[in-house]
Amino acid sequence: MMSHYILRRLSLILPTLFGILLVNFIIIQAAPGGPVEQMIAKIKGTAVDATARFTGGGADTFQTSQLNDSQTGGMESKYRGARGLDPEFIKKLEKMYGFDKPASERFWLMVKNYATLNFGDSYFRDVSVVQLIKQKLPVSVSLGFWSTLIIYLVSIPLGIRKAVKDGTAFDIWTSAAIIIGYAIPSFLFAILLIVLFAGGSFWDLFPLRGLVSENWEQLSWGQRIIDYLWHMVLPIISIVVTGFAGLTLLTKNSFLEEINKQYVLTARAKGVEEKTILYGHVFRNAMLIVVSGIPAAIVHIFFTSSLLIEVIFSLDGLGLLGFETAITRDYPVVFGSLFMFTLLGLIFHLIGDVMYMIIDPRIDFEKRIG
Repeated sequence: MMSHYILRRLSLILPTLFGILLVNFIIIQAAPGGPVEQMIAKIKGTAVDATARFTGGGADTFQTSQLNDSQTGGMESKYRGARGLDPEFIKKLEKMYGFDKPASERFWLMVKNYATLNFGDSYFRDVSVVQLIKQKLPVSVSLGFWSTLIIYLVSIPLGIRKAVKDGTAFDIWTSAAIIIGYAIPSFLFAILLIVLFAGGSFWDLFPLRGLVSENWEQLSWGQRIIDYLWHMVLPIISIVVTGFAGLTLLTKNSFLEEINKQYVLTARAKGVEEKTILYGHVFRNAMLIVVSGIPAAIVHIFFTSSLLIEVIFSLDGLGLLGFETAITRDYPVVFGSLFMFTLLGLIFHLIGDVMYMIIDPRIDFEKRIG
């Protein structure tokens, strides 16, 4: 029964989450340049601001209030760059970031907090992890929703048409077009669009920065929708231009494989209309492999949208947040976002299996458990 399969898959979510968190926690412990070292470098003026956003309310306040305590020193420290700082000050930094506890205790405390959906606060921003992700989510959802929708609305019909017209001029020219689009990096295409349409050297038709205009709050609802879509045009085109190739060719090959099977030849011999064969029989079977990629595509496009696209168009989304927190070693944000995105990914993959069953009830979920 499908219900038994769903229950078994749900029971595997918790150990999977635990294993992913454990592996990533061990890897991060071995990486140099933790939050204590980041703050030490900032205090001594040797920090490199790679993102121009490394600012924080709580951390900066702590630094300012404690600078007078760090004027003595000369003792050795386990932290790189800590020479010349007061050991007591280093201990305060460790306590501030929770590094006064052994790694095993920190990990179990994190797991306990995550079990109650308590993801803590950012080290370098005066805001909770959940609130920070909520602030960045609209940008990534906007990019992910529209790009996914456009890619699927174009690629699936195009792939079906290419399968039907296999080997014709239409098939050859469309293949050339999508492969060229796939070969162009999205950030280079974004720069080209800016030069052409955002006041670079030719036309100034679209805005260059942000998700909405500065006066968005003063606009009517109709004007807000238009303003939002106006800002989305160039970033979405930059993302989708490289996204058609994979899904289009996957759809085409899936349909070609089904079209050449015996049951299709038999139906044609019996005089069944081509549209009935294509959409009544072939479509259901061929779409299985396409449906299987939907959950992964949603997770990829929604939550790992192009970092460079966000930077180029000044869109402060989850892609940019992930890069910044990795650079600054903002562990609560790193692990909190990892936990939530992994959980969503597992759920979306389960939804994909349910969609398998809806499209083709012949699938035996019990046998698939293996």
